[in-house]
Amino acid sequence: MSSPFIRLEQDQQGNGTGELSQEARTFNWLLDSFTSGTAGVQEAIAVSSDGLLMAMSSIKDRSNAERLAAVVSGMTSLASGAANWYTLGALNRVVVDMTDGYLLVSAISSGSVLGVVADRSANLGTVAYEMTLFAGRAGGALTPRLIVELKNSVQS
Repeated sequence: MSSPFIRLEQDQQGNGTGELSQEARTFNWLLDSFTSGTAGVQEAIAVSSDGLLMAMSSIKDRSNAERLAAVVSGMTSLASGAANWYTLGALNRVVVDMTDGYLLVSAISSGSVLGVVADRSANLGTVAYEMTLFAGRAGGALTPRLIVELKNSVQS
């Protein structure tokens, strides 16, 4: 469900036709390239600062991406709370090590984060490095307008 404000913003930008801007297409391409080009990565999503799904890798289904966005948002909130309480600075990365894989969360910019599911074959150093590269490439482009456009594009 998208808010009327987001829909209004989208209509004012002329993106209500389903045609994405070059910036949005580039962001989605970077996410797909990260997912397909990083060994062991199964899925990746981008989540905005308000906890909503912004983008998802092309191999994912929408309902699974929404569930992962909720988990990533909650983990980001918990990690940020701990960082604030103990004055540890801004969130860099959260790593959850499970029996059959990993869940990683990394800051992008503007409060947005990248959530990644990787299997046990993944080299965590390589995945973390690629996440940092993604944040560097995509983070600078994340304007409020682009965030609204990306959120609207996954809602439709």
